[in-house]
Amino acid sequence: AQLHDRLQDDGISEDLIKHVADRLGHDRRYGIDPTKIKNELGWYPETTFEVGIVKTIDWYLAHEEWMNNVTSGNYQKYYEEMYKNR
Repeated sequence: AQLHDRLQDDGISEDLIKHVADRLGHDRRYGIDPTKIKNELGWYPETTFEVGIVKTIDWYLAHEEWMNNVTSGNYQKYYEEMYKNR
């Protein structure tokens, strides 16, 4: 519920969340379990998933111009033009 609450606090409407059908052959979920790397290398995640996802959302909200550029299609058009003759 923490992420849901954070979105509401930021004034983000649930109407913006779009649920889509899974792709055929798509894994139902990816369980993130760092047990093996913890046991073998002593490595621990620096950030929990819950904190990391909030930081990710904050970054996107703070970089709206970048996000609009990437999602507008211009980004893809640029690369298609640059690499069309290769």
